[in-house]
Amino acid sequence: MAACPAATTARVGAAHGGGLWRRSGRSPSLLARLARGTSTTARASELQQAPAPAPAAVVPTHKVTVHDRERGVVHHFLVPQDQYILHTAEAQDITLPFACRHGCCTSCAVRIKSGQIRQPEALGISADLREQGYALLCVGYPSSDLEVETQDEDEVYWLQFGRYFARGPVVSIANFAYSRRAD
Repeated sequence: MAACPAATTARVGAAHGGGLWRRSGRSPSLLARLARGTSTTARASELQQAPAPAPAAVVPTHKVTVHDRERGVVHHFLVPQDQYILHTAEAQDITLPFACRHGCCTSCAVRIKSGQIRQPEALGISADLREQGYALLCVGYPSSDLEVETQDEDEVYWLQFGRYFARGPVVSIANFAYSRRAD
């Protein structure tokens, strides 16, 4: 059976006058005692104490009010400043519109009525729309008490991308083919 590396190290250290550990005036370390086969009971002073946990920083919490236009409901709930609004709402059994949960679509888009929201990952809406007061709940953090109103996804999508389509909204090929047969 191979010797424990720690015990071997303890023996080597002890053979060289304790050069690995400077323990002047104290009893041999627990490792050294293990290597010699003597008492293996650790003294309380030898046990490594875990550092006391740092006091938790207090995270500000904000009141969020969401006017859900589609369902005709108003939700009031508290959201810590470091938590996504959508995730916190869901944890409180509040159902809000969403799709991707990554800030890439406009399903959870809202218009800010009052307050401020931080949304560094909101790829689904342009900086221009953000300046107009639009936000995404799935990647939005409240920076203050906040009141928002849900938006129709198609409206926000049109505001976001409509200028890129020369003739208006995109029509699916199936609808186009069907309308062409009727002519």
